[in-house]
Amino acid sequence: MSARRALEALGANIKTARLKRRISVKGFAERIGVSESTVARLEKGDDGVSIGTLAMACLVLGEIDRISEFLDAGTDDTGLLLDRESLPKRIDRKRKPRSPSSGQDKADPIADGDDEEGVGF
Repeated sequence: MSARRALEALGANIKTARLKRRISVKGFAERIGVSESTVARLEKGDDGVSIGTLAMACLVLGEIDRISEFLDAGTDDTGLLLDRESLPKRIDRKRKPRSPSSGQDKADPIADGDDEEGVGF
């Protein structure tokens, strides 16, 4: 979907929400703090309407939470996928130099490179 069509759909959704709540353009404009022509531009999806006006419209419509949830990092599927892809494939642990006289077997969990910084499982 192009940005233009997305803005038009957003504007139409705002208009529908306003009408469902039986708020006139004049009343909506007063509550948002803008002119009636700005409300008309918002409802047409004009890209020149400020984000502050959009936020106030959402507040008046009782939908302000949608602004704060927009592209939330916890629900951003693309961002989460990119995070997962950037994880290391393996993690090399720090190794302590071994003294030849230690006489410990490699199967011994204490001698196998674990140090005070981490916990071996």
